[in-house]
Amino acid sequence: MDLFRGFLIDGDSMKHLTGITQFLEPASADDAGRAPNGHLPLYVCAVEAGFPSPADDYMEGTLDLNEYLVKHPAATFFVKAAGESMIKAGIHPGDILIVDRSLEPEHGKIVIVALDGQLTVKRLHCQGGETHLSPENDNYQPIKLEEGNDLVVWGVVTFVLHKV
Repeated sequence: MDLFRGFLIDGDSMKHLTGITQFLEPASADDAGRAPNGHLPLYVCAVEAGFPSPADDYMEGTLDLNEYLVKHPAATFFVKAAGESMIKAGIHPGDILIVDRSLEPEHGKIVIVALDGQLTVKRLHCQGGETHLSPENDNYQPIKLEEGNDLVVWGVVTFVLHKV
């Protein structure tokens, strides 16, 4: 057993952890702290949220967050969330929403819309000939869209970047 950053680790795991930490050393990043080519290491093993399991001994490859999060670069933008109307959807104040303008707004999708000049994020509900923009918080009421509303759909939310 070896001591690694305050933990007792067996020999095989120690070799793996040492390899990982050497791979992730800051020296491999540019002056701004970015990984070369914007790619970050992606390990094939899943991280257990329950009981810890041994780590796999190899890396799957690299992960470019732009490729993973942005499917249509020319039609994608980022916007910061405010308010608490979408808490149950996992959207919190300060989160960054990734929005794709090329996707069709469909029933059940979370959309960014300008409604009567006000920008909002809500879940789109289209049922029985009626359309609602529904919050994901019991403290807020759905917004029924009427014929006279000035509505511009900006795009469909595809990912939420949430700091923990």
